[in-house]
Amino acid sequence: MTKTAVRMTASLAVLLLSGCAHRAPTAPPVPPTSALRAAAARPLDQLQKDIDDILGASAFERTYWGIAVKSLRSDETLYARNARKLMMPASNMKIVTLAAAAATLGWNYTYETAIRAAGPIDNGLLAGDLIVSGSGDPSLAIADGMADRVFAEWASKLKAAGIRVVSGRIVGDDGAFEDEEIGFGWSWDDLQDDYAAGVGALQFNENMARVTIVPGLAAGAPASFAIEPSNTGLIVDNDVTTAAEGTATSIRTRRLPGSSRLAIRGSIALRAQPSIEAVSVDNPTIFFVKSLRNALIANGVDVRGEAADIGDIPGRPRSSAAPIVVHRSPPLSELAIRLMKTSQNQYAETLLKTIGRAAGTASAAAGRASVVAMLQSWGVAAADLIQRDGSGLSRYDYVTADALTTILEHVDRDSNLRGPFQASLPIAGRDGTLSNRMKGTAAEGNARAKTGSMSNVRGLSGYVTTADGEPLVFSILANNFEMAPAAITAAADAIVGKLATFKR
Repeated sequence: MTKTAVRMTASLAVLLLSGCAHRAPTAPPVPPTSALRAAAARPLDQLQKDIDDILGASAFERTYWGIAVKSLRSDETLYARNARKLMMPASNMKIVTLAAAAATLGWNYTYETAIRAAGPIDNGLLAGDLIVSGSGDPSLAIADGMADRVFAEWASKLKAAGIRVVSGRIVGDDGAFEDEEIGFGWSWDDLQDDYAAGVGALQFNENMARVTIVPGLAAGAPASFAIEPSNTGLIVDNDVTTAAEGTATSIRTRRLPGSSRLAIRGSIALRAQPSIEAVSVDNPTIFFVKSLRNALIANGVDVRGEAADIGDIPGRPRSSAAPIVVHRSPPLSELAIRLMKTSQNQYAETLLKTIGRAAGTASAAAGRASVVAMLQSWGVAAADLIQRDGSGLSRYDYVTADALTTILEHVDRDSNLRGPFQASLPIAGRDGTLSNRMKGTAAEGNARAKTGSMSNVRGLSGYVTTADGEPLVFSILANNFEMAPAAITAAADAIVGKLATFKR
């Protein structure tokens, strides 16, 4: 029992005893309502003071905080600071996108990819192109051999349909989405990195590749590189040199918007371990069809033509034939785990366009309009959310801590949304982006929350249960700080720890 609780119990005992000294009532006297309220308020007052003390550290003098904490049991606000002020959320924007996607599409929603023949099939020969059309499936990746298995299955179905030779091309039809691949307001100097990969209706390996840089045989010699997968469509300009043994490796990558040329600059020390850079591709459709073409050839389907983006072909070839191959992604409930646990931006951008497509136009703008309209019915005012992308990578995104807690509260109270949504959130001290945070505290294994991070922005929003079993929802956003981000992270974790140990 805490000291506060002991004092509260003693005060109530004195009150009861004093009543008994004057008369002998048939039942113990009931303390005045005001006294009960005051006694109950003391632990909450202490909680609020503890949070104020964390935020009052001199290191945070210039930091701007937006915080909201509410009880899911009583709807009481336990703590608020700038809760209605607009803040950059970073990846906390994924809470908005996933909640709206689940409500719009349903947790069983799947993406479809289909392959059709554009020409007659005779004696094992397709006299024409194979056209592969997608609806945005983000899940086809090389990890664990998944793409190899899927492509091998597709090759088997083509051969079963009588196709062993394709005289034409593998044509990628990405018309299910708008042509704009990157999010509104993304920084141009992020675009070469894997976390800023663009999205399309055809997507492979999360539209990213890895460049491995290896030092040369002597100081001053050029470094060598390899890119995997090899069918990215990127043209690599390598200007990395080998530095003296023991020096620090320093490598920079750059790809200008709309360019397939990836520049690699810097140095790597002699005999140093290889340096691996995760980079985005320029054209997701080309990446997909090049990879598919190579896989079909490797699995016994001879493709004579090249891989092509339908947008680069005059007349845009189509096929009205029934699909030979139909592939469906895992359901949204499974995709959500990859989206939230690892904070995968490409998945979020794909979902935003998919929400738009459900409303009639497969664009980010249509998705944003649908999200705003839906959230207003949940109690989120239009002025409390400025959404420009689905992932939070844009610095034009703004949302209030109050809006995020309102969304999380709605999700918790909707039995159709709650289970898979909460299962997708990182668990403190256990997995995802929270695997190494809040270990050894009352929040470990208890708090489930989405993280967010970009330069001068941190966010943490989700759920935690108090020491006496009261479920809470919280949002902690920090903007405009100049100290090491670790200090902000430690403060947010400390606040969640206080919530986890709170007792009425």
